[in-house]
Amino acid sequence: MLDTIEQAAENFCIHQIHEAHTIKDGITENKKTLIAYIDINTLEGQKYRVYIASDEKFMQKVAKLFLEEDESDEETLKDMTLETANLIIGNAKVIAQESQNDNTYTIGTPIFEKIGSFDFQVDNSKTIILDNNELTVAIKELDVK
Repeated sequence: MLDTIEQAAENFCIHQIHEAHTIKDGITENKKTLIAYIDINTLEGQKYRVYIASDEKFMQKVAKLFLEEDESDEETLKDMTLETANLIIGNAKVIAQESQNDNTYTIGTPIFEKIGSFDFQVDNSKTIILDNNELTVAIKELDVK
């Protein structure tokens, strides 16, 4: 499942931001990030939490792109984090539906978690780097009882 989310994050960088990027495994620790998540449910009944975390400079690029703001306030950056999560996970859902190798799923509403270090336990994560700016996608399977 992380593969489709990673592909969607790459699509976002290519088609929205229009910049070259690199990908690394894992999360940059102890870095101040804007963090949002979306819960997803597969048709098989599995539940996952997908985190989107970025540094402020990455999200400012997004604000510049969508809002034409050179210097956004904290609330705007939070809103851009939620919108970025929605766009990436929404695209991942479409990719999963078109693929025969991945589960299809429904997505919830994005929730802004916090500004701070990414200190959540996750199963898998990837970080996309654009000109020293970072966007991390991470996934955690949730216990369903």
